[in-house]
Amino acid sequence: MPEATETPEPEGQVADAVKGNWVDTEAPEWTRPYLRLSRADRPVGTWLLLLPCLWGVSLAAASTGFRWVDLWIVAGCGIGAWLMRGAGCTWNDITDRNIDGEVARTRSRPIPSGQVSVPHAVLWMVIQSLLAFAILLTFNTAAIWMGIASLGLVAIYPFAKRFTYWPQVFLGLAFNWGALLAWTAHTGSLGWPAVLLYLSGIAWTIFYDTIYAHQDKEDDALIGVKSTALLFGAQTRQRLGQFLAVAVALMSLAVLGALVHPAGSVAAFVGMLGVVGFGIHLLWQLTRLDTEDSDACLGLFRANRDAGLIPVLFFVLAILA
Repeated sequence: MPEATETPEPEGQVADAVKGNWVDTEAPEWTRPYLRLSRADRPVGTWLLLLPCLWGVSLAAASTGFRWVDLWIVAGCGIGAWLMRGAGCTWNDITDRNIDGEVARTRSRPIPSGQVSVPHAVLWMVIQSLLAFAILLTFNTAAIWMGIASLGLVAIYPFAKRFTYWPQVFLGLAFNWGALLAWTAHTGSLGWPAVLLYLSGIAWTIFYDTIYAHQDKEDDALIGVKSTALLFGAQTRQRLGQFLAVAVALMSLAVLGALVHPAGSVAAFVGMLGVVGFGIHLLWQLTRLDTEDSDACLGLFRANRDAGLIPVLFFVLAILA
C-alpha cells in the first residue's frame, strides 16, 4: 500500500501565513513576493487597522446622525487600511531585515529569504503610500491633516523594540489612529469620544500584541529585541487583565460621552451592549491563554478581529435606535 504524501508548501510561503491563502494559491506568481511583503496572506492585521476606523465612524454616526458620505468613509478606510498596512509592513520589513533573519518565525519573509530586494521593497512601499494618500484626499480637510499626522508614528514603530520594552504602545498609537481620523471625517472636527476610543484601542493593542509577541520571546531575548511579552513574563495574564479593564472602561466612557443625550438613551444602551460583548470576548481570550503554546497564541491573536467587530455591530445598531 503506497504511503500518503504531504502536499508540498507553496514556494516562498511565509511561516505564519494562513494556510491555503489566496496569495499562495491564486495570485499571479510574480506578485506573490510583494503581496507577502504587504501581509496580504495574513489579513488579520488589516482588520486590526480598519476596526478602529469603523468604531470611529459608526459611533460618530450614532451620535450625530447617519450621512451618505459615511458609506464612502467606510469604503475609503477599508481600501486605505489595506494599503497603509501594506506600506507599514513593508517599511517594518525593510528596517527589520537583519533581525528577521535571526528569528525562526520571520526568516521566511520576502526580504530575508531573498524574494524581494530592498530597493524593490522601497518602491513598493512608495506605490502603496501614494495610493493611500489619494484615498485620503477624498476626505475633508481636517481628516486629511489627521491622516498626514499619523505618518510619524508609522515611521517610528519598527525601531521601538530596540529601545523600549513597550513597542506595543507605539503600535497602538499608530494602529488606532483611524478612530480619530474616521470620527473627524464624519464630523469635521475631533471630539472627546474619539480620543477615548483611541485610548481604548491602544490598551486593546497592548492586549493582543503581547499575546502575539509570546511567539517570538525566546528568539527576541537572544538577539536583544524587547517586547511586553518579555517584560510581563509569568505575570502576563494578570497584566493583560489590567489592560482589558482599561480598554473596556475607556470605550464605555466614549460611548456614554457620544450617545447620552435627551433623545439618545436607547442608543447609549445599545452601544454599551457592544462594549460588554467586546469585554466578554477579551475575557474569553484571557481564560484560554497559554503563553508557552505559540500556535494557541497566534489563534487568539487572530480572534481579535471578531472581538473588534462586536462594538462595530452594536454601534451600527445604535444608529437605528
